Order: sequence, then C-alpha cells, then structure tokens
Amino acid sequence: MNLTKVLSLVFFAVAAFLGYLLWKGVDDVVEQEKRVALLEAATIQKLEMLRDAQLAFQASNGKYAGTWDSLRAFIETGTIWIVQRTETTKLLDYGAEEINVSYDTIGSIAVMDSLFSPAKHPDLKLELLPVVPGSGGKQFEFFADKIEKTGGYKVSVFEIRDPAPINPERRANNNEKALRVGSRTDASTEGNWK
Repeated sequence: MNLTKVLSLVFFAVAAFLGYLLWKGVDDVVEQEKRVALLEAATIQKLEMLRDAQLAFQASNGKYAGTWDSLRAFIETGTIWIVQRTETTKLLDYGAEEINVSYDTIGSIAVMDSLFSPAKHPDLKLELLPVVPGSGGKQFEFFADKIEKTGGYKVSVFEIRDPAPINPERRANNNEKALRVGSRTDASTEGNWK
C-alpha cells in the first residue's frame, strides 16, 4: 500500500468522524427543541386547567386562591352554581325601552365533575396538577392578592408561574419570560404564551 492510499483512508476516516459529530450535534439540538416544545405544551395545558379552577374559585369566593392547597380543596369539594338569566324588554312611550333582568339559581354541579371530568381529562391525577412537567417535581408558584387601581377601587389578581423553565430563552433575566397565567399587576387571566 502506498502513502496516497493510506492518507486517503485516514482522511476518509477523519471526514466520516467529523461528519458524524456534525450530524450528532444537529440531531441533539433538534431533539432538545422537540423535548422543550412537548414540555412547554404540557405546561401550558396545566396552566390553562389551573386558570379555569382559579376563575371558578373566584366566582364562588370573590377572590382568587393564594395557594395550591386552598385551590385543591375547592376542586375536590367545591360547587359551581348554575344560574339562569332572563331578560324581559318592555316598549315604553316614544320608543323607549325598559329592560328587566332576573337571575334564578337552578342547581349546582361539583367542580371536579364540571371542570375536570374524565371526559375532558381522562388521565388527570389531581395531585400532579401543580407539578411543572419535566421539572423533577417542582410546583408552580401561586400568587393572589387585591391591588388598587386608578380611582381607588380594588381588583383581585392572581398569577401562576413556572419557577424553573426548561426553555433557555425563558430563563433569561431571572426567568422573566417564564410561562405564566394571570398577572401580579393587572386584572388579566391570559397566559404569556399567546
């Protein structure tokens, strides 16, 4: 075997090895992005479920739950009242209208049966609802308070936030862009992923 063939084999082996390392690096990045996307989708789903529970809690209690324990107790034992709204319109002289609105409570349904029924969430394990997917057991941070708005009136607010985002972009600036629903400073029930 002459020197040219030996060098060709060595360069081919080195090129194949470098090609593998390049492919592996790209594949690892793609797989990590898929993993992050799946975990964020699962986190968003849980945040939406927790938001629905918070809204039901607020409708029943006039404030939001400040801890998972109080929200869980409400989910397990609370009820949502079914209210029927009826409007009647009466035509007055000169084309004016008078509208009378009446409300009638016609029943109730358990929160667990309404918001978290097996038909909607067949694989729900309530004890795992506050656990952030892929975090190794860390729970969402809960916040609820009343803030004063312009004009002196108080508004109930809540925020449920991922304390340890998987996505490196969300970890920047002390988790400033971490997935969350609600707001500590505004009467919002939207999530920051929209």
